[in-house]
Amino acid sequence: MQTILYFCFMEKYILALDQGTSSSRAIVFDHEGNIRSVAQKEFPQHFPRPGWVEHDPKDIWSSEASVIAEAITKMDINGKDIAAIGITNQRETTIVWDAATGEPVCNAIVWQDRRTSDYCESISSEMAAKIREKTGLIPDPYFSATKIRWILRNVPGAAEKAKRGELRFGTVDSWLVWNLTRGSVHVTDVSNASRTMIFNIHTLQWDPELLEFFGIPESMLPRVAASSEVYGHTKTTIFAHEVPIAGIAGDQQAALFGQMCTEPGDIKNTYGTGCFLLMNTGEKPIMSENNLLTTIAWKIGNKTEYALEGSIFVGGSVVQWLRDGLGIIKSSSEVEALALSVPDNGGVYFVPALTGLGAPYWDPYAKGTVCGITRGTTAAHIARAALEGIAFQTMDIALAMEKDAGVHLGTLKVDGGASRNNLLMQFQADVLGTRVVRPQITETTAEGAAYLAGLAVGYWSGLDEIRRYWKADAEFNPQASREAEKAGWADAVGRTLSGKSKTTK
Repeated sequence: MQTILYFCFMEKYILALDQGTSSSRAIVFDHEGNIRSVAQKEFPQHFPRPGWVEHDPKDIWSSEASVIAEAITKMDINGKDIAAIGITNQRETTIVWDAATGEPVCNAIVWQDRRTSDYCESISSEMAAKIREKTGLIPDPYFSATKIRWILRNVPGAAEKAKRGELRFGTVDSWLVWNLTRGSVHVTDVSNASRTMIFNIHTLQWDPELLEFFGIPESMLPRVAASSEVYGHTKTTIFAHEVPIAGIAGDQQAALFGQMCTEPGDIKNTYGTGCFLLMNTGEKPIMSENNLLTTIAWKIGNKTEYALEGSIFVGGSVVQWLRDGLGIIKSSSEVEALALSVPDNGGVYFVPALTGLGAPYWDPYAKGTVCGITRGTTAAHIARAALEGIAFQTMDIALAMEKDAGVHLGTLKVDGGASRNNLLMQFQADVLGTRVVRPQITETTAEGAAYLAGLAVGYWSGLDEIRRYWKADAEFNPQASREAEKAGWADAVGRTLSGKSKTTK
């Protein structure tokens, strides 16, 4: 039977939809896990007030629909050539729409948005402990629950419509599936649900007590499914044939799967807009004692696996800020050459708390800090300090993760756009004192979604087959001791913390 399935799928492909914070992408993978076609389109970012970050949900959908059409047109294929669709998405970003019309009630509130900081700080320590025990998360504006609460309290008529069962909530995966199926399927997977702060990661159910606490009617919520199963079929005119939607995972969990970090202790870091360090902890959740998050990695069949996670809010986006905010580079690709034009950081440290600090500090009030500037400081020193700041933030999380898991990190697998920066990767190996490995295919987020979808429809036989397709591109081993730089970084972080966050240690 497996041989028959293999030959049936030999001429077919998997389409992965990678809906990110600043752009939408569609990537076509073949049976060997190779990328055959890519289309990408940026969409507008909205910053209506300081600390507020929004997207127009219609821009998310229209940009994704556009790149789907472009990616399959490049290959001269159509729906009948696609075995399944996998979806991976920016997590926590919150969309609420009318169930009858599909019209959003307001802009999507993006994961980076900090408008609910004061409310999160007002949550009692007793309730915060309960939230952490049930969800693996800490009360923070990062997650979806307080964003939903804000929408229901601030968008005229939203609370009343929600009580009448007329509104739907979804993270971006749910929004894409809703549009791909023309409103016939309202679903999410366990990995995305685990990022909402209202999902019990032990019972794998929406938690009634937390829904009541945040004032969220359960009728708004999507069905929670596994990460690899057929949720429904496309009904959009983009495809001439109905295509099964068969894989969903939040972007970081998808990257963990794409990196084949499928055994407890396996670890990866994705260097994207933010940075996200995840460690597979197996079928039992580890509740962090060092301000990390416990999250669901994925569910395949009846097996649910968990992960420890540390989130960095500003990773690669600090390079965008150097380009757009300071204007010291014209394109992001120039930053490595600029940073390499000086031998070191010149005593400059850049803590990029441009939207607060994530793990392990969880300080939403922190502001970005550049320390150590002198008359001799140049744009090159600031560029180098910005890159090093990404590596130092990763180091802070890795140290916390080692304590929680009781293991020393052996190898760090890396992916994402900034992982192509060799200077950053070498410095990362130096400050961690461990090997850093970059795969040949760094689009591991989309790759993970593709694998999950393909497994659900029998396109691939199982994990053993998929593991054969993972290949290393480059390895970076520690070459220098960075103790002085680590001390300088610790001092800079101390100057950056606001002292206002209850979770800041």
